[in-house]
Amino acid sequence: MKLIYCAPNLLLVKHFQNLLEAHGIGCIVKNENLNSAAGELPPTECWPELWLTDEANYGEAAQLLFPSANEQIQPSWTCPRCDEWLEGQFNQCWNCGEYRIN
Repeated sequence: MKLIYCAPNLLLVKHFQNLLEAHGIGCIVKNENLNSAAGELPPTECWPELWLTDEANYGEAAQLLFPSANEQIQPSWTCPRCDEWLEGQFNQCWNCGEYRIN
């Protein structure tokens, strides 16, 4: 088994579990009811955790849950319409609405 995700929000952990199971990737949630122990234990130790039952599925599961993690941020660019300078993570100019031309 391999841990793939943990968060203070059980709803999000369960959503990710449903997403993986819909794609045929086996997983379980641990610490589902441990939130009542927070205070006696460090809070992060009580967060719900999503574990894969087969470590071989880690790559596929990570791609499903975090698709943009492998994308690289583009370099900064200047809007061709209004000459506004924009950071690379933006594909549309905030000033005039023009899209980046690649």
